Amino acid sequence: MMERAGNQVLTANPWRDSDLDGATGAIVLADGTIIPGEGAGASGIAAGELCFNTAMTGHQEILADPSYAGQIVCFTFPHIGNVGANAQDEEASSVRARKAAVGMVSRATITPPASWRAEQSFSEWLTARNIVAVTGVDTRALTARIRELGMPIAAIAHSPDGKLDADALRQAALDAPDMEGAELARHVLADADSDWTESDWVWPDGPGIGPSDGPLVVVLDYGVKANILRRLAGAGARVKVVRGTASAQDVLSLSPAGVVVSNGPGDPAATGEYALATIRGIIEAGVPTLGICLGHQMLALAIGARTAKMTHGHHGANHPVKNILSGQVEIVSMNHGFAVDRDSLPDNAEETHVSLFDGTNCGFRLKDKPVMSVQHHPEASPGPQDSFGVFDQFVGRLSGD
Repeated sequence: MMERAGNQVLTANPWRDSDLDGATGAIVLADGTIIPGEGAGASGIAAGELCFNTAMTGHQEILADPSYAGQIVCFTFPHIGNVGANAQDEEASSVRARKAAVGMVSRATITPPASWRAEQSFSEWLTARNIVAVTGVDTRALTARIRELGMPIAAIAHSPDGKLDADALRQAALDAPDMEGAELARHVLADADSDWTESDWVWPDGPGIGPSDGPLVVVLDYGVKANILRRLAGAGARVKVVRGTASAQDVLSLSPAGVVVSNGPGDPAATGEYALATIRGIIEAGVPTLGICLGHQMLALAIGARTAKMTHGHHGANHPVKNILSGQVEIVSMNHGFAVDRDSLPDNAEETHVSLFDGTNCGFRLKDKPVMSVQHHPEASPGPQDSFGVFDQFVGRLSGD
């Protein structure tokens, strides 16, 4: 059965007559839609933008990614929890960066861990992380709704005693800020600058140790993922993480061989209000610069391009992106709700990557400055390693390789 709303064709709404009788968990959208389920993880209420993620693995890494700050993640893969959780798969690079996803939605009940690497169950990890979860949800229908109508603001709740108030939850959703215009990076960047020492993950022991020499790469932190830092070190760089609120003079005083503008949450235009002057100063100084995800979007804004909110965004570990320069297609990890308007790129910018899902811009480089940028997550945590070469290419140029 299908129903029409304007020019859109909507899937049948399985929650049309839903109530919260007998439920210990619930999702309530700002439009009043009630989605009952079984509560898990932390007790309480959280509100934020509801998106879906298509990754089949790496659910701990996804929920620990600071780029998901203020969001509720609906996993399309039904089975959650069988690998448990462990400290080595942490993606927050600082204590403040642990303010990542606020909620999780899944189809199946969270299963006990069955991995030798598990240090705790996924349920225990969710509780410790203060992530509210709801299981037993028709995630196919919810994903179809998000694809067709966009990412809604929602409230998610877990009440072990079953005391759930639909009206209060809807009000919590209505009171939550919209992602467009939201400046969230300040909430997840580190308290202080630091030197990063971990390198790539080495089977089966865990992260290695980064080099004591090599070119210095300064990372502007807007919620940088730990594996971005590990990959830079693994490519041969010495890595220093600097708060995203730093000025261009602060960064240039460190005499970096290169600068990385990191990933992070929220609207790039909002973060750009304090970050663009720094980014422009680094570009004008001629320092080789790499942008990733939010950093890609802010680099685009810094050179005069525009960004726009996407309907349902790109969230998953199976997205095909074409490298226009090489002709190769890479399967990559993505997590973004904003995109660079390719038609707004200035004449000195050359598009380098494009999404094969919807044709949106996924990378560019400048013709007159040593600047390169990608929308996807080349550190691949979770996800395939097709784009690891971004780091090798960037650091290799700094080393003269």
